[in-house]
Amino acid sequence: MAAYSELVKKLTLAEKASLCSGKNFWNTQNIEEHQIPGFMVTDGPHGLRKQGGSADHLGLSDSVPATCFPTAAGLAASWNRELMEGVGRRLAHEAGAEDVAVLLGPGINIKRSPLCGRNFEYFSEDPYISSEMASAYIHAVQQEGIGTSLKHFAVNNQEYHRLTVDARVDERTLHEIYLAAFEATVQNSQPWSVMCSYNKVNGVFASENHKLLTELLRDTWGFEGFVVSDWGAVNERVAGLKAGMDLEMPSSGGVGDKAIQDAIENGTLDEAVLDRTVERMLAFAEKAEKGLFRKQSVDKKEHHDFAVKTAAESMVLLKNEGVLPLQPSESVAVIGEFAEQPRFQGGGSSKVNPAYLDIPLEQIKKTASADQQITYARGFHIDRNDIDAALVEEALAAAKAADKVVLYAGLPDRYESEGYDRTHLQMPANQAALIEELGRVHDNVTVMLSNGAPIEMPWLESVKGVVECYLGGQGMGQASADILFGKVNPSGKLAETFPMTLQQNPSYLHFPGNKDSVMYGEGLYVGYRYYDAKEETPLFPFGYGLSYTTFSYSNLRIEQPEAGSTNVTVTCTITNTGSTAGKETAQLYVKDQESSLERPERELKGFTKVHLEPGESKDVTFELNERSFAYYHDGFSQWIVEPGMFTIAVGASSRDLRLHEEVDVTEDTRPVTRIHRNSRLEELAQHPDLNPVLEKHLAPLASNNLFAQQMTEEGGAADPMMAAMMKEMPLRGLINFSSGHFTEQNLTDLIEACNAKIK
Repeated sequence: MAAYSELVKKLTLAEKASLCSGKNFWNTQNIEEHQIPGFMVTDGPHGLRKQGGSADHLGLSDSVPATCFPTAAGLAASWNRELMEGVGRRLAHEAGAEDVAVLLGPGINIKRSPLCGRNFEYFSEDPYISSEMASAYIHAVQQEGIGTSLKHFAVNNQEYHRLTVDARVDERTLHEIYLAAFEATVQNSQPWSVMCSYNKVNGVFASENHKLLTELLRDTWGFEGFVVSDWGAVNERVAGLKAGMDLEMPSSGGVGDKAIQDAIENGTLDEAVLDRTVERMLAFAEKAEKGLFRKQSVDKKEHHDFAVKTAAESMVLLKNEGVLPLQPSESVAVIGEFAEQPRFQGGGSSKVNPAYLDIPLEQIKKTASADQQITYARGFHIDRNDIDAALVEEALAAAKAADKVVLYAGLPDRYESEGYDRTHLQMPANQAALIEELGRVHDNVTVMLSNGAPIEMPWLESVKGVVECYLGGQGMGQASADILFGKVNPSGKLAETFPMTLQQNPSYLHFPGNKDSVMYGEGLYVGYRYYDAKEETPLFPFGYGLSYTTFSYSNLRIEQPEAGSTNVTVTCTITNTGSTAGKETAQLYVKDQESSLERPERELKGFTKVHLEPGESKDVTFELNERSFAYYHDGFSQWIVEPGMFTIAVGASSRDLRLHEEVDVTEDTRPVTRIHRNSRLEELAQHPDLNPVLEKHLAPLASNNLFAQQMTEEGGAADPMMAAMMKEMPLRGLINFSSGHFTEQNLTDLIEACNAKIK
């Protein structure tokens, strides 16, 4: 930041403090006298939301027309990095054309519970795919000269009391599940900014959490940009600045600026801390000015066509018992008010004013053959839960007269949104009842779901087809028609687990906590990690998704350039064994066969999506590294790899793994541990070189003490109880059980001898 130090010296204290907060709701502060420009930032995870008149962060006021792409839940289901890049480039072009310097996204918080009202805006329950999709998006946006803001940092996994709740999570879970996506995304793509969350993390507000904002984000992960508060997330402005929170948004009307000035003048804040933040804001201003100078042109029609393509690739075929694709000769009854009034995005700060909007019913009629009969019945009221008998009868009559039935159903806006969480996973009663009724009168019913997060499906056996459309953006209508008629072969796969019931999901007993705090009691076992460990069958597993064709996996090969290394290349062959062209996402999972700490049954560490013509085969390759085999050790406060055998599994989902192979990792990144009086005997056993030392120091006791005899005998204690006691006993216990024959000095000599041997 030395390049900005001279300019910082020219600024008054008041001017420097002013750069630490917004000028208004969406703009950063400018200082004309010093030619420091201000810039607009605005929401944009899946579409630009630039507001013209009155401003808010909850999607209440209208914004300029913009392309509305699928929300993150759907984008993640595409498992397609290149598609994410395409979305990012187009959003950057629209932002640049509207003089917006930073898109406030993507959001990569982990889907801890399916109840979180904002899950539609997040990618996954898994940190690896979350970071891969986010990194692709950020790279593409920032290559076009527009910034991003990675959010919400950190552990913001619910809307209930989100402004004040204290998320209590153990260190290992924090790093492996809730911070891992942020860490990888920062290191892979260097977003211009990171947005801190509202909540506390282990007792400290994220906006003033030095451990998160400085020790981890900057000092450990190497983040180079600025940290911005979520809108209204600042608790104590000076504490936030000290912690590394640079920009307060929106403007506090000078309150935060004055607090900073007062703290410097009374000596409670070092001015160097303020100067550091000002330098970061100046660096941002220079990048933003260069980016917006490029001026972007926007072809909204081309963007809409890409939104249709993106939506189609994000849809997941959950069930198909020969009912899809629809054939030109079949009459079709389209049912459900969502077919006329589609739900294509979520509520809150990400709500976009779409430039175009495809209506499913209209697109079905356009896509059908010229003489194909398409009828429609409303079936239910979107804005009500009660059953309208007349609408049901109309729908049943339409269904009986058609060869195939397509029902557009899902969750209304009021069921899921920013600002509140769901309390159940059920669909509205009128929709669930209609599905059951249709299943009774017709054998060929397909349900097209529009929802931002998992739902329970007690009606699943009543229908033959289910397509998860998620919240598919403005192109959802055409995309769903393309899927139904087979113009696009579905290739989406779930990036989250669908539980059978709410009670089955791992966070059920802990979510959303009480008014003050929430305990992350399930620990590491979030999503598929829990279901695999418990050997429970969910409704639909992580990574699951069907196709109109079939694929085989074969010829798994593993290469280690150096024996025992964690740098591993995995290759396999995928073949389209059906008669239809399609795309398949191969997923790679790693399992540690034996570890000193418990680990999940398997963890996603790679994925590749490939297009295959009928009968075509292609090799897909995955690159693994040290982190692919590591876990976070809270005792050492670092990621470590233990040597041993690991299972590499590749397949179509977390529960459909077709190929397995073992790899031997001899690399050992565990730090040298010092032996002390509370070290357990089992810890010494992990160091083979220490066994002779232990025997030497205990041998003189063997003639006087049965316990010592057991420990020095070859093979150890024969009695199971004695063996368990010795394994768990700290070294100081040798004094307690030696009848006075093993003293403090003996213990000191043993510890010194062990540590000398370790060196």
